[in-house]
Amino acid sequence: MAKAFASQGDLTEKKTSFVEIGDEIYAFTAEGDPNSGVIIGDDSVMVIEAQATPRLARKVVECIRSVTDKPISHLVLTHYHAVRVLGASAYGAREIIMSDAARGMVMERGQEDWESEFGRFPRLFQGHEEIPGLTLPTTTFSDQMTVYLGKRRVDVMHLGRAHTAGDAVVWVPDSEVMFTGDIVEYHSACYCGDGHFADWTDTLANIAAFDPVAIASGRGDALIGRDMVGKAIASTADFVQSTYRPAAKVAARGGSLKEAWNAVRAECDSKFANFAIYEHCLPFNVARAFDEARGIETPRVWTAERDRQMWADLQG
Repeated sequence: MAKAFASQGDLTEKKTSFVEIGDEIYAFTAEGDPNSGVIIGDDSVMVIEAQATPRLARKVVECIRSVTDKPISHLVLTHYHAVRVLGASAYGAREIIMSDAARGMVMERGQEDWESEFGRFPRLFQGHEEIPGLTLPTTTFSDQMTVYLGKRRVDVMHLGRAHTAGDAVVWVPDSEVMFTGDIVEYHSACYCGDGHFADWTDTLANIAAFDPVAIASGRGDALIGRDMVGKAIASTADFVQSTYRPAAKVAARGGSLKEAWNAVRAECDSKFANFAIYEHCLPFNVARAFDEARGIETPRVWTAERDRQMWADLQG
C-alpha cells in the first residue's frame, strides 16, 4: 500500500511542553511538531518562531501568559517556511525580524511554499482561515543585529547557510542559550528540501563554537546541558552527510533520482527511520541532495504540484 502523502496521515494532536531552559528563557515544544522560543527581558518579551497559524500561536501566547504579563515586543523568524511564520499576527509584536535572505525567499517563493506546506501537513494548518497573508518582516539584517530587551542583550545572527539560505540563530549571552531553528535537530529528521548540504556542517561548527549550555532546536525536546547539545550537533551533521554522500555518488556516475533514493535509504534507514517526520522529509531531502550534487546551487521552488509528482516517483 502506498504511503500517505507527506504528513497527511499524521492526525494525532501532539502534547505540548513549556520548559525553562535558562533564566527566564523558555522552549515551547510539541513532540516533533515545530517549536517556538520565548525570551523575557526587563520590560518585554521576544518570541522565536511564530507557528503555522494564529490558532497555534495562541497556544504559545497562553504559555507566555502563565509566566509573565510583559508585552510581546519582538518576533524573530529564523527562516521563511510557512509552518514557522504564518501565525505571526497573533503576537502583536511591533518588530518582526528576519535575515535579508529570508525576506527575499518570502518574496520569491513564499506563496508557493504556503500552498506546498498546506498540502503536506494539513493538521498544522488548523484555523488557516485566520492567516491574513504572507508574513513579512519589519526589520531585516545581513550578518548580525543586537536587540536589547531592557538591559538584556539578544544577538540575532546568520552563521551560514544550512536548512535554508537565510537561516538565523538567536543567542542569549547572559545565559549561554541558543535558538537554532531547523539547523539543529535531535531525534527528528532534518528537512533538507531547501537546504545547502555543502555549507551545513560548517554552520553547525559555527554554532558549536559558542559552546551553548542549552539549545532550543527546530523540533523535538529542548537540549539542556553541553553533553546533549554536542550529541545533537553531531547527530545533525551525521544526518546531513549521510543523506548527501550517497546521492552525490549516484549523481557523479550519471545515475537517476530513483537510484539516489535507493542509495540514501540504504544509508539512512538503519540510523534514522525512527526519527520524527523521517518518511515525510526523505523524498524532499533526496531530491535536493541530488540537485545540489549536479550543480544546482539554488534550491528549486517547491509547489504543490511538484510535491505530488516527486512523491509519486519516489515514495508512492
